[in-house]
Amino acid sequence: MNEASATPGSVSGDDTDLNSRDLADIPSVEVISRAAVMLMSAAAERLGLADPDPDSSPHRDLDEARRLITALAGLVTASVEYLGPHAAPIRDGLQSLQKAFRESSAFPDEPGQGPGEKYTGPVF
Repeated sequence: MNEASATPGSVSGDDTDLNSRDLADIPSVEVISRAAVMLMSAAAERLGLADPDPDSSPHRDLDEARRLITALAGLVTASVEYLGPHAAPIRDGLQSLQKAFRESSAFPDEPGQGPGEKYTGPVF
């Protein structure tokens, strides 16, 4: 398939090879860190933290935020030994999201029962 016959959004064989090579050149710590940042950003959006008034944010969805925070906690817990100096800021971001979730909840979870706390331990 040449570029002229490619439809928008389609991937030619050459593009696939290029993407594979690009990913092969990225260190695992960077891939893990990028995934963590994406989960953090998505969770913050779902908590409404990107809006001036999080309580009235049209993007606020605590159920979705819980899932994203739990996934982030699992990723961080499973990969902390590989993150080196990146571990502390990612853990701090996770803990901030966990605290923001607790503050946003009308009926906060018991300590140790909040999103991701089965992986990180209780967050107060």
